[in-house]
Amino acid sequence: MTYEFTPQGVCSKKIILEVENGIVGDVTFIGGCNGNLKGIAALVKGMEAEDVIEKLSGIRCGFKNTSCPAQLAKALEETL
Repeated sequence: MTYEFTPQGVCSKKIILEVENGIVGDVTFIGGCNGNLKGIAALVKGMEAEDVIEKLSGIRCGFKNTSCPAQLAKALEETL
C-alpha cells in the first residue's frame, strides 16, 4: 500500500512510501538533500518497518530537533 506523509521541521516536503506486510518498499522524498535521501531510500528498501523505525528515530539534522530520516521513521509509525 502507498502512503503519503508530510514531514515537519525538515527540508523535504513530502515522503511517499510503500509498505506491504510490515516490509518497506519504495521510498521517495520530495525536496531535501537528493543524494542522501536516495541513499536512505535504497538502504531501507526490503527492511522490516519496525527495524527502520528503531534505527532512524531520534536522528537530528544540525540544530533541528528532527531530520528527514527521523521523519521517515515517524511516517512508518503512522502507517503501521
